[in-house]
Amino acid sequence: MSNNPQFDFWYAVNNTELVSAPENRLETFGDTIVNYYLLCEPMDSVGKVRVREGHLKALKPEIITPQALGQIDLSDFGPEAKQYADWLAEHAHDLRILQYGFRLQKQELKEYVVTDRIENVLDRVKRDVQALDDPLSAILVGVDDPWEVCLLKLMVELVQSSAPGNIRDLRRKGERARRQLAEEIEQAFLDASRNPSLIHPLAEKLRRNGLWERYEDRFFALVKASGK
Repeated sequence: MSNNPQFDFWYAVNNTELVSAPENRLETFGDTIVNYYLLCEPMDSVGKVRVREGHLKALKPEIITPQALGQIDLSDFGPEAKQYADWLAEHAHDLRILQYGFRLQKQELKEYVVTDRIENVLDRVKRDVQALDDPLSAILVGVDDPWEVCLLKLMVELVQSSAPGNIRDLRRKGERARRQLAEEIEQAFLDASRNPSLIHPLAEKLRRNGLWERYEDRFFALVKASGK
């Protein structure tokens, strides 16, 4: 490719097509393994297609700002992929995404070259993947160099499609946790009103959960009522 990594990553981004996306979205509360099949035509070989098969592992997501994209572990990727991640971090200001901790597991990568037209190879790969009935498989047609950018584009698209549902799940879990904590606090106040020895543990619970200021007046009213 050229000596300009930014040109190269845009070349790869613009020439990457997601032919078949995973049926299932990324998991909210656990890790997800996405099995990818990337087809590329080597620039120095006519009538040949390189097929790369491997796994993208997405760790349990956490809500982050787009600027944190620059913190994604790209140690196994080339400089063009890092340029693309940097560009996303600088320009995706209105995009609220999740951090999934993607990792390219190259040790499990399978690579082979087929002598045929890319349309025919793509049809065979699609049939093979369909026979596997894998809801977390993805088929892409991209470039042979820098091919890692094609995978990074896949990762971004998976995040964008999965994030709305993941965020809803995280919010529901957060709301349930807040309701449960509120119920525990109410019970702790009730118990402490009946048993003054529980007042100190109540104070510790409020501080530990960052709720001291919210309940401070009520707590001191309890202390006063207990005569301590």
